[in-house]
Amino acid sequence: MMDDPIGFFFTWVTYGTWLPGDSRGWVEHRHGWRPAQPALELESAARMTEDACWLSHQQRKAVEDQVAETCLHRRWRLHAANCRTNHLHAVVSAPGTPPKKIRADLKAWATRRLKLQFVADRKNWWAERGSTRWLWAEDDLDAAVQYVAEGQGRRGGCG
Repeated sequence: MMDDPIGFFFTWVTYGTWLPGDSRGWVEHRHGWRPAQPALELESAARMTEDACWLSHQQRKAVEDQVAETCLHRRWRLHAANCRTNHLHAVVSAPGTPPKKIRADLKAWATRRLKLQFVADRKNWWAERGSTRWLWAEDDLDAAVQYVAEGQGRRGGCG
């Protein structure tokens, strides 16, 4: 088995658009998938400090551009990125780099771009964490890239 995966498939949502307890189900940190919990969803919504963040077409384009720029600067290989109104998918190869650093850098630089170009005083653009899938095989990398590049917005894909 190799030491480093050949890539990572990242997903993270915008602030407030997929709360703990969500009616679609939700992912609890370190515990995995959980069913809907309406009371928890209401409690989570009540704790929000800003409105939910829904990205415009221009904001989505700015995020995708910044992800590409950050990968270029860091010398990471960006295979695919697709920013939707309430989440982002990115497939990145970065041998020797911890995936938490990749995700943190991509989110931080995307936030800077959004604040600079759109809403400087917004504090929360993204949910706290996100999902990271480790890709070990070329078939898995290819499938992730295809999903990110072509699976968005189609029936069965993400909105």
